[in-house]
Amino acid sequence: MKIGLVCPYIYPEAGGVAQHVRFLYENLRLRGHDVRVLTASHGPQRASEGDIIRLGVGFSVPINASVGTLTFSPRYLGQIRTMLEREQFDVLHFHEPFVPFLSIFLLRLSTSVNVATFHAYAGFSPSYEFGSRALRGYADRLHGRLAVSAAARHFIDRFFPGEYKVIPNGVDVGRFANAVPLARWQDGTPNVLFVGRHEPRKGLLDLLKAHRILRKTGSGSRLLVVGSGPQEREARRYVATRGLQGVEFLGRVSDAEKAQLFRTADVYASPATGGESFGIVLLEAMAAGTPVVASDIHGYKGVVRRGREGLLVPPRSPRELAVAIDRLLRDDELRATMGAAGQARAEDFSWPRVTARVDDYYGFVIRRLAASGSLPRGFHAEVPQPPPPVRARVSADPSDDVPSSPGAADSASASRQTEAE
Repeated sequence: MKIGLVCPYIYPEAGGVAQHVRFLYENLRLRGHDVRVLTASHGPQRASEGDIIRLGVGFSVPINASVGTLTFSPRYLGQIRTMLEREQFDVLHFHEPFVPFLSIFLLRLSTSVNVATFHAYAGFSPSYEFGSRALRGYADRLHGRLAVSAAARHFIDRFFPGEYKVIPNGVDVGRFANAVPLARWQDGTPNVLFVGRHEPRKGLLDLLKAHRILRKTGSGSRLLVVGSGPQEREARRYVATRGLQGVEFLGRVSDAEKAQLFRTADVYASPATGGESFGIVLLEAMAAGTPVVASDIHGYKGVVRRGREGLLVPPRSPRELAVAIDRLLRDDELRATMGAAGQARAEDFSWPRVTARVDDYYGFVIRRLAASGSLPRGFHAEVPQPPPPVRARVSADPSDDVPSSPGAADSASASRQTEAE
């Protein structure tokens, strides 16, 4: 099929949605599909680069206590209409379909099968709260809806009730598992790693406070801080005014060096305060075999299982964060056990597996539309065949069994769209 992946954020970039789109693009291509990435220009990028099609200009704006992108062009509707007529997509896959304005205009003009993935999670969203009524007509144009976690599904279902299937983010397992640790930081001092944007919801100040507690209690650990952001000056001032030793601000690093740092770390710490729908950095740490200490928040619980791949602590609790980090640093056997468990679990989130599930979902949506005679006129590919039947297995929950006939399998899939995975 010909598939357009719609990314309303800066692409390519290190952000979670852009990375998701990038790996989905690569793996859908490997599965034989003809794929394009539809996004906006942001800075000096050219209008198109290979399979990247840029429409309009992106502007960075504060969203959900972070930074998002709004895209616009005075000729947007004409540009989009011309591009859609030229490309003839069978499927348009929107990532955060209600981010103005690229996704909304594409959805408005689309004659393809429209699938959306919802990535965000927040306790309260004024934009959705006040915009959901205006966007309801656009939501009705979606033929299939995905969420990256149960938390993300719960959030979006509050504003746009419907059937959502949970398919998680993925991780490039090999890149992290095969990375070579950095000799510079292998000097006998235990390393605690933080990777993330320096903003309040990532909890960096809480981690610095925890590190201070550890230093006061005699721990000789070192804190490696990767990233940048609006809170960086405050974080550096906290370290300087307290004479806090053993903190290294590394700034932004390349993807290759980031993988090496995950392999170098003895513990990965993610003290986010909330607003996380999933936790890709947790997966990256797990793929590298690094045990995790993370906040006990909704978006993280579906990735790290308590006491198995890592330790979960209450958010905004520097003292409990320090206790958990200290426990792992002191217990070599526990670190090794949790690191091995993390690597095994990360395999379930490998991009080939995640992409196969997304591809199967495309097929499910298309077959459902075809069965009801409502395939959009822009769909020109052959209707995908259902996956082969799977033998019923012994299960603690009979509802987990897959029916043996293809028709029943599709029916069962439809009935399970709203179940958590």
